Amino acid sequence: MNKQCLIIGGGIIGLNIAYYLYKEGHEVTIIDRNDFSSGASFINAGYITPSHFIPLSSPGIITKGLKWMLNKNSPFYVKPRSDMDFIKWAWSFKRSATQKRVDQSIPAILKINLMSRDLYQAMKESSDFDFEFNQKGLLMCYKLAETGDEEGEVAEIALKRGLKVKHLNKEELKLLEPNVDFNVNGAYFYDSDAHMTPNDFMRDMKAFLKKQGVNFILNEEVEDFKINSGRINTVKTSLREIPADEVIIAAGTWTSKLAKKLKIPLSLEAGKGYSFNVEKSTGISIPTILIEARVAVTPMNGFTRFAGTMELSGLNERISKNRVETIANAAEGYYKGLKIDEEDISNAKSGLRPCSPDGLPYIGRSKAVKNLIFATGHAMMGWSLGPATGKLVSEIISEKKLSMDINPFSPDRKI
Repeated sequence: MNKQCLIIGGGIIGLNIAYYLYKEGHEVTIIDRNDFSSGASFINAGYITPSHFIPLSSPGIITKGLKWMLNKNSPFYVKPRSDMDFIKWAWSFKRSATQKRVDQSIPAILKINLMSRDLYQAMKESSDFDFEFNQKGLLMCYKLAETGDEEGEVAEIALKRGLKVKHLNKEELKLLEPNVDFNVNGAYFYDSDAHMTPNDFMRDMKAFLKKQGVNFILNEEVEDFKINSGRINTVKTSLREIPADEVIIAAGTWTSKLAKKLKIPLSLEAGKGYSFNVEKSTGISIPTILIEARVAVTPMNGFTRFAGTMELSGLNERISKNRVETIANAAEGYYKGLKIDEEDISNAKSGLRPCSPDGLPYIGRSKAVKNLIFATGHAMMGWSLGPATGKLVSEIISEKKLSMDINPFSPDRKI
């Protein structure tokens, strides 16, 4: 049975949900508080990352976070504040940062990442629309022996889980990236990963969906929900009321505010990230993470993107020039001869990534409202997990067998 589906949020998650719902024959409307041209979906590193199977809330991150809080140039920053929602989130984050919780999370995170990568490939091979999809792998470069040892432990887990990982010394790294002069001691290479140019994909996906009849409502904020017999009948915005059979909230970090209107306690924290583009040639051809600096480097369509920082400072998109300069300085420290111009730094953008306390996304129905589905909390894996999330949501709404077990992602789970 075809349904009227309303998606709140037009980022990578919302567009992928719309894509798979359209494929199932449903009527789809997407509404966004902005104009579908900005936010984390446009400024991210464009990674599809089976290699990223360790959740943010992992052992040792609390100690590192406390240490980094004292350093204004640190890659991870938490702004202490008395907001009760943040205090609850931080406490849940601390409880989740155990080896037992991490071990329980790894299978689900890895499976949804692999599923999503395969769906990107299938989408690319379809005749729907053309986009750049490069499976060149991912380099994890380190300077310190201690860091190399830590990354080696992650690589061992990856190998046991079926991923292909190889350690590279400086000479082997040079063979893989001949046009780059690294200032590192070694790297781990994951050939499971891929990358894209987010801006191009978002533009082309939106154009495809509009052509197929998906309705886009721009620059309108959802103000309230009308509920009858445990179901949302209409969604009220600043300008209209929209009826819907199914409501999907994929509004990123703003999802928790909308959940509050429905009296649903969904714990999310905004993790701000920054990026800037360098259009001159850098010689970089393989996506790379500069481990100690927590900087992601991606060769994209016509430019190289440098991205980094996880800043937990609330719902604000203000740009800290100091943090952007820290990303640039780190990149120049890892790549000999790289010089990033002031103009590139001044054109930096920020985006807010929705972070759950346990590092797992929220995907699925809420018991509180019968026709409500949440799709958020993907943190730094939003781009990677877009298609899998879209596919799973469409399967829920179409009452089909799910492609994977989504119980670990339940919005009603206790964290």
